[in-house]
Amino acid sequence: MPRSTIEPDLKEVPFLKDVPARALRAAGREANWFSVAAGWPLINQGDAPDSIYFVVSGSLGAFRTGADGQTELVGHIRAGEPVGEMALFAGEPHTASVYALRDTEVVRISRTGFERLVRAEPDILQRLIRLILIRTRAQGRRSARSEPRVFSLVATSPTIDLRLRAEMLAEALADMGLRTVIVDAAEGAEKPATWFDHLERENDVVFLLADFSDIGWYRVAMRQADRLWVIARSDARPSVPLLPEDTSPTRSFRLVDVILLHLGSRPDASRTEEWVSAAGATRSFHWDGNSRKDSTRIARVAAGRSVGLVLSGGGARAYAHIGVVKALRARNIPIDFVGGASMGAVVAACVALDWDDDEIERRIRKAFVESNPLGDFNLPVVGMVKGARVNKRLEEHFGEVLIEDMELPFFAVSTNLTAAAVRIHRSGSLRKALRASISLPGILPPMVEGGEVLVDGAVMNNFPVDVMRDMHRGKVIGCDVARQPEGLAPDEFINPPGFFGWVFRNGFSAAPPIADLLMRTATVSVNPTAGRELADVLIIPDLPDIELRDWKSYEKCVWAGYEATLRTLDTAATRLKAARHPVKLAAE
Repeated sequence: MPRSTIEPDLKEVPFLKDVPARALRAAGREANWFSVAAGWPLINQGDAPDSIYFVVSGSLGAFRTGADGQTELVGHIRAGEPVGEMALFAGEPHTASVYALRDTEVVRISRTGFERLVRAEPDILQRLIRLILIRTRAQGRRSARSEPRVFSLVATSPTIDLRLRAEMLAEALADMGLRTVIVDAAEGAEKPATWFDHLERENDVVFLLADFSDIGWYRVAMRQADRLWVIARSDARPSVPLLPEDTSPTRSFRLVDVILLHLGSRPDASRTEEWVSAAGATRSFHWDGNSRKDSTRIARVAAGRSVGLVLSGGGARAYAHIGVVKALRARNIPIDFVGGASMGAVVAACVALDWDDDEIERRIRKAFVESNPLGDFNLPVVGMVKGARVNKRLEEHFGEVLIEDMELPFFAVSTNLTAAAVRIHRSGSLRKALRASISLPGILPPMVEGGEVLVDGAVMNNFPVDVMRDMHRGKVIGCDVARQPEGLAPDEFINPPGFFGWVFRNGFSAAPPIADLLMRTATVSVNPTAGRELADVLIIPDLPDIELRDWKSYEKCVWAGYEATLRTLDTAATRLKAARHPVKLAAE
């Protein structure tokens, strides 16, 4: 880290503006001012907490390991904000790493110097304690200041009108009451870093437009970006390499998304995965022609105002999720990201494919209601049922769809028994991801893929709100139907008949008690409420009499989900409005 020889003037730090000049001079002897080049670390996870830092200019990013084991950006730390205060107060090693996302000026004050400041101005301590409480209570939620605000848009073809796309996004952002500025090479190429800092302070969202023909401006745009959006055409194929080499943090930390344009009736010449791989992206979005619906959705992502829906597992009780979706649509609440576990993942997939209410009902009824999907019983070796019925129905309704080609960003979770870890499915075959996510151990044979044995996601993460938190920056609505009915039927487990005795007495019209036993065992969590605290809006339908394998209780479950959602939205309306969320609820 290059260190400045200039004596730091702590009056330039907004957080310290009320401290008496004499105390600032005394603390200044324990402070030093330095710059951190973009991409370099300021704090490494595990470092000892011997100082507190304040960002003077530029931007930092805090990183941690996400639910899938990948490095995830927790949030941005901008000019005027403190860094490292929680570790300093706790006296424990730093729990996250902090890197410069742009060339950043930082002032470091030692523990001794900070103690002098606190003695001179106790209000500093109170403000820091409030900040720590806010960050702690957030439980993974991010403040507006921690969101990405500067987006560099790069066109992969000269036929893509970047300004038109940026103006459509700006129009949608204006409808949300947000200020946006669009900057191209002609305006920004020769400007100093402080000019970009000013743009960021004066606007809610900044779009920097770049292309590969002006490599100098391209590199500037990369180094100033919080996130890179690669705009590509689906009727073209990506070149390899796609992007010029650069060492910007945006590229190094994979803060990259692909926006794939689908233009008119022109056939797709490439798969989404090809563009994602070529760009080194973590997410992909689809924009159909000049669709205002799609531009508004992408604008919500830019604003940190997207809506993510998470649906838990719960066997037949997951029918309630269909009622949840109907109610959200009835209230005109958008769904921008969607995911889930087990049967929740199946319903989530229907939403991600943009099926309307009638289409979802028709397909779920045909696949699960009209006949028992787990009815092909067999003498168990790896599963109580053969799984042929489930495989056939997944193939019939989801075919060869790839997750990355779906209308909405989607994920499903399964449990990787080989690695004893959660597996997050964000790309590849949708049908295979769903088959893994619903493979209750002992009932359905597991899904084997790439040498890994995958079973039901409910085993390790039945309500994956944490995964959604890593996937997008906006609000999260979650529906949890996993709370079990009151008890099992004890009589079924007293002196039970053998397999053939059960068949003789009951035929194959009902599953033997072992089905209930295995389903309950596989979905019992050490903490049955895990994930609920991370949801901004939590929906819990009232389903006291619905069993996990009661596949005929469709109407009752759907209605319970619909009713619970409307009730919850009415209660949550005031809270969402206070958060200045753009979604208008009926109670507002």
